Amino acid sequence: MKRAVFLTLLLAAPGFFGGAFADAADDPAAAASGFYAVYGGQHAQGIPDATGRLRFQAVLSPRLNKALADAASAQAQLSAAIKKNPKSAMPPMLEGDIFSSLFEGATSWKVGACVQQGSGARCPVALTHAATPGERAQKPANWNDTLVLVATPQGWKVDDVIYDAGFALGNTGRLTDMLSMVIAANP
Repeated sequence: MKRAVFLTLLLAAPGFFGGAFADAADDPAAAASGFYAVYGGQHAQGIPDATGRLRFQAVLSPRLNKALADAASAQAQLSAAIKKNPKSAMPPMLEGDIFSSLFEGATSWKVGACVQQGSGARCPVALTHAATPGERAQKPANWNDTLVLVATPQGWKVDDVIYDAGFALGNTGRLTDMLSMVIAANP
């Protein structure tokens, strides 16, 4: 009898809880917020290492996960080549925060209203970098970037970042373009 009650509850649970999870899976803004929940805990400088990529894996599209892994491999090979020949020309290396326009990254964010078109969506994000402990006190930097999401069988996933800030020394263009540049420079 206990087993039958447990099975009934287990079978009913997806219907009961599924609505909440389905809403998040069907909502690009919720997926964007999920990305920033991981981002806030990571704050990787450069391409995340294997552990960092594993943490991001659930919120990124398969295409972006593969590009990050390929770029990490290419950058490791480039670093090894530079160590062997330190006088060689410096190939492109990604340093600083690659998930935002600002090298130092964001300390807070607010996801705006996402615009969905078919299996894609764009979510504007207002970002701020305020001085953190150990940093020189300075006026907070505010800017906007755009997350590009794609619908996958597992729900909405971040597929790219468009750097919208236009900082003189910050990231410009798209995250995937920067990753492609590193992959193409692979010796």
